[in-house]
Amino acid sequence: MHAPDPPDHNAWLPASALIAEDEPLLAAALQAELARAWPELRVLASVGDGTSAVAQALALQPDILFFDIRMPGLDGLEAARALAEDWAGDRPFPQLVFVTAYDRFAVQAFEAQAMDYLLKPVQPARLDKTVAKLQQVLRQQPGGRSTPQMDAGLDRTLEQLRALLSAAPGHAPAEPPLQVIQASVGSAIHMVPVDEVLYFEAADKYVRVITAGHEHLIRTPLRDLLPRLDAGAFWQIHRSVVVRAHAIGAVTRDDAGKLWIELRGRDERLAVSRLYAHLFRAM
Repeated sequence: MHAPDPPDHNAWLPASALIAEDEPLLAAALQAELARAWPELRVLASVGDGTSAVAQALALQPDILFFDIRMPGLDGLEAARALAEDWAGDRPFPQLVFVTAYDRFAVQAFEAQAMDYLLKPVQPARLDKTVAKLQQVLRQQPGGRSTPQMDAGLDRTLEQLRALLSAAPGHAPAEPPLQVIQASVGSAIHMVPVDEVLYFEAADKYVRVITAGHEHLIRTPLRDLLPRLDAGAFWQIHRSVVVRAHAIGAVTRDDAGKLWIELRGRDERLAVSRLYAHLFRAM
């Protein structure tokens, strides 16, 4: 006699949500409007920054995320990217609803990607439409273990996030690509040619600049450095890692399906997140 299948989460529990909004009054107003429009919805938590939003979403695994675009630390798009990279995959990825003050880029980008959004202050009629859409999607969503339908849904979300991130203001280079990285060491400044860099890795408050024989630390955040790099020469493979394409010697897949990059002349392996696995579709 085989073990019974795990229960369908959506069949026996009301839908759940997480709110990430750094303005407490707006967060409270959204929660009140949700209570009116969807009384059965369980709001599991309300947090005020992107890092907490990712941590709470991973811990609580809500069905829906209401992410403010402008938040301290990680913004809404960055938080969604981080969550997509770390999501375990045995539950459907949460439905994303971005909350934003009116912004032409945001509205056009979300509409182009069919991502749902709410404008501040949230209007009851608009929220009612969002709730109806979410309820319809969740009714059709499988629960329990990973299924091809769940995987396809996550792939669509990842594709939408990639498009939104690439279109976000500040992503496109406004200046010529960097030729030299200036790395401070004590009272000296080392001039590191970008052509010698194998990869960049965000680490706490610094970014590690790795060449064949040296490691340097700079304070420029990776998200500010990335637009200044030649996109054809440097590939982002994880939210914290950008690697020179020509330095990649091999890409392998482990038993869990995760991709790893091996660099020419280096011993370390670098993980490829799901958001950037499309770069290696031949795998």
